[in-house]
Amino acid sequence: MLDILLPTLIFAALVLAALGAWRRVRLWRRGRASKVAFLRGLAAMPRRYLVDLHHVVARDKVMANTHVATAGGFVAALGLAVIVHGLGLAEGMLGWLLLAASATMFAGSLFVVRRRRNPPARLSKGPWMRLPKSLMAFSLGIFVVTLPAVGVLPSGFSQGVGGWLVALLLAGVVAWGLAELVVGMTWGGPMKHAFAGALHLAFHRRPERFADTQHGGYPSTGLKALDLDDAEAPLGVGQPADFTWNQLLGFDACVQCGRCEAVCPAFAAGQPLNPKKLIQDMVVGMAGGSDAGYTGSPYPQTPIGEHQGSPHGPIVAPASTKDGKALVDAETLWSCTTCRACVEECPMMIEHVDAIVDMRRHLTLEEGATPGKGAEVIDNLIATDNPGGFDPGGRLNWAADLELPLMADVERAEVLLWLGDGVFDMRNQRTLRALVKVLRAAGVDFAVLGNEERDSGDVARRLGDEATFQSLARRNIATLSQYHFDCVVTCDPHSFHVLKNEYGAFYPPGQESSYPVWHHSTFINQLIESGRLRLAPGQASRVTYHDPCYLGRYNGEYEAPRAVLKALGVELVEMQRSGYRSRCCGGGGGAPITDVPGKQRIPDMRMGDVRETQAEQVVVGCPQCTAMFEGVVPPTGDEEVAVKDIAEMVAVALDTTPEATLAPRDASTPQATEEVMS
Repeated sequence: MLDILLPTLIFAALVLAALGAWRRVRLWRRGRASKVAFLRGLAAMPRRYLVDLHHVVARDKVMANTHVATAGGFVAALGLAVIVHGLGLAEGMLGWLLLAASATMFAGSLFVVRRRRNPPARLSKGPWMRLPKSLMAFSLGIFVVTLPAVGVLPSGFSQGVGGWLVALLLAGVVAWGLAELVVGMTWGGPMKHAFAGALHLAFHRRPERFADTQHGGYPSTGLKALDLDDAEAPLGVGQPADFTWNQLLGFDACVQCGRCEAVCPAFAAGQPLNPKKLIQDMVVGMAGGSDAGYTGSPYPQTPIGEHQGSPHGPIVAPASTKDGKALVDAETLWSCTTCRACVEECPMMIEHVDAIVDMRRHLTLEEGATPGKGAEVIDNLIATDNPGGFDPGGRLNWAADLELPLMADVERAEVLLWLGDGVFDMRNQRTLRALVKVLRAAGVDFAVLGNEERDSGDVARRLGDEATFQSLARRNIATLSQYHFDCVVTCDPHSFHVLKNEYGAFYPPGQESSYPVWHHSTFINQLIESGRLRLAPGQASRVTYHDPCYLGRYNGEYEAPRAVLKALGVELVEMQRSGYRSRCCGGGGGAPITDVPGKQRIPDMRMGDVRETQAEQVVVGCPQCTAMFEGVVPPTGDEEVAVKDIAEMVAVALDTTPEATLAPRDASTPQATEEVMS
C-alpha cells in the first residue's frame, strides 16, 4: 500500500508547491522592476547561504548546529525521498543515505522542540509553535517508511488489516510533514522563509554586499540613490507596490526569529518600532489584509489588529484620513535611528534600514510630512548649507587662533581635513582643536576647505530629503575636484560614511573618487604605527569605548580605536554590548530631530551600559555620540562619567620631548603618505 501512497503524496505535494511558488512569485512581481543577474545569482546562492548567511547564524552556536542538522537534513531527505519513494530507486546506498538524512533532521528537530518549550520573547508564536512537530513528523515518517526499502523491515509488513492501518498512519504522518514543510513553503507558513530566503539570497537587492565579503572587503552599506530625473519613478515608497520586486521578496524571507527586535534601540526604549513587525507589515501589504494574524511582539504602545493595507494602498495613512490608520503609523518610521543593528543581526540578510529610508523619502518629498524639527533642519540646509541655520561664513570662527591652512591657498596637501558641522558646536570644537594638535604633532601636511565646505548631507538623506542630499553632495564633489590631496580625514563617522560610500554615485563619468577617506581614529592609529606620532607613557585610567554605528556596523572599523587606546596605556573595559553589537547612542538617522517619545531615552540606556563597567571615562569617536552622552543626567548618587573623544585622549598624551617632535612633512621627510596608508 505504501508503494502507492508515498509516490502519490510526494508528487502531489510537489505539484501543490509549484502552484504555490507561481502564486508567490506573482505577489513579489507586484513590486517595481529591478534588474538582477539571474543565472549568476542562482549560481552564487549556495555560497551566500553556506557562508554569508551562516556567518550570522553561527553567532549562536547551538542554533547554528541545529539549523545545519535540520535544514541540511530536510533538503537531503526531501531530495532522496523523491528518488527512493517517488521514483522507486532504492538500490545501493540511496536508501541508507535517506535514513541518515532523515535521522539527522530528526536529531535537529529535537533541539527545536527544546527551544520552543521556553522560547525567547523575540520569537513569534502561533504557527511557529507547530513547526517542531512538523519537522519531527516528516523526518520520523520518512525514516520508518524507508526501513523496508533497505531490508530492515520486511517489504510486506503493511499487508493485512493491521498493516493497512499502520501504512495509513505512516502515510498520514508523512502527509502532515509534506503539507507543512513542502506545500507550506510556498503557500505560506513557518517554512515560507526557506523558499523565499533562497531566492532572496540569489536576487538580493545588494549583490555587492556578498561580493565585497568574498574579496576581504566590507559589505556595502551606502543607501541607493533615487533617480530624481525619472518622472515615472516614485519619490520613495508610499505603497507596498513601490518597493522593487526583490525587496518584497526579501520581506517575504523573514523567519520571524526576532533577532532584529532584540537589538533595536528604539524597541528597547519603548518607541513604536519593532523591525520584525515592520517587515511583517510589508508582507501583509504585499498580499493585502490586516496585521490581526501577527503573533509576535507588537510595536510598543501600539495594539495589534488596528492596521491593514493592500499592494496599492498607502503604507502610512494621509493626514486627511478619518481614522488615520493604514499599514503602519508615521511614528514607527521616524523612530528608527538607522543604526543597522537589525540588519547586522538578520540571518536572512534583509535590509530594514533601506526600506525605512525609502518610506521616509515618500513622506518628506511627496507628503511634506517630516515631523518634529525635521522641516526646519531641511530648510536650514537649503538656506545655509548647515542644519543649524548658522551663518556659513562663520565656519572657521572657532579656529581663529589656529591659522588653519586653506585648500584654496595651498591647492595641494597630504590630508584634507573635513571638519563637518561640528564646527558650530562648542563641544565638538574641542575635539577638532585636539585633532589639529595631533596632526601637527605628527608633522601631517593638512588643509581645510573652510567656508567652501558644506554639510555632507547625511541628515537630509536619512530624513528622506534625497533632493537636498544630492544637491549638497554634488556641490561638495565639485569643490573637492578642484584640489589635490592624498586622503580625506574626518572625526565625524556620518560624514566619513557618506563621503566614502555614498558620494561615489554622483561623480561625473570619468571623474570618480580616487582618494581614500579615513575616520580620525584609523588615521591616528596609522600615524602611531608608522612612528610619525609618539605618545608619552603613563596615562593610566579605566575607560570603556563606545563603537559609533556609522563607524562600526556601517564600515567595519572596530580595531583601530582600540589599538589607539592600547597605545595610550589605558585599561580598556568592554561593555556587554560592544563591537558589531554595540548599542546605538540614539543620535543617528535624525532621531533627535524627529524626537518620537518612548518609555525611556536611548542615550540613557547606553550610559547605563557604561556605568556597569565602572569606567572613569567613556571614549567616543563621533560628535553626535558625544552630544547624546553628555546630555544624560546620571542617577542620584552616581558620579558623572566623563565623555572624551579619542582625539582628546591622544592630544593629552602627546610626547613633546625634543627628540619626539617631528617637523612638518616636506620633500625630504622620509615618511610619505603611502607609508602611512599601507
